[in-house]
Amino acid sequence: MALEIDKVRDIAERVAASSGLEVVEVELRGGGKARMLRIVIDKLAGVTHEDCANVSREVGTILDVEDVISGSYTLEVSSPGLDRKLIRPADYERFTGSRIKLTTQQPVNGNRHFEGRLESFEHGRLTLDLNAARKKRRPEEGIAAKLEIDLKNVEKANLVPEI
Repeated sequence: MALEIDKVRDIAERVAASSGLEVVEVELRGGGKARMLRIVIDKLAGVTHEDCANVSREVGTILDVEDVISGSYTLEVSSPGLDRKLIRPADYERFTGSRIKLTTQQPVNGNRHFEGRLESFEHGRLTLDLNAARKKRRPEEGIAAKLEIDLKNVEKANLVPEI
């Protein structure tokens, strides 16, 4: 299955690049007739419905012609949404200055769950300003205002929409 996903990602990246888009994530979930192939695309100006439809049509045609995925599946192409996942180092670089919520694999200062402003990302380490999440509350005593976390320790991270 990993080989299928790699082929799908290669195809999706070629199609997306021709339209000025980037592939954020490719995943194949489920089993039997309930399998879902999800491709998440993005671009700086934001993804339109037309972008999703075009990528879906082109990628779907190539996958069918090349018979990349055996059996039936449903293809879904979407934008990452306002609370997009941060997966690759490039995501952390791109969204420096944004509010994020993250969970670490190993506790940092006794916690695994953090929310704050991504202040910087350099050499595989991110700096999180925790005061950004404490808008009206006073900074709590004993808790660092800024926290450095190794990217290898990040289990999950998402943007926090600021509306």
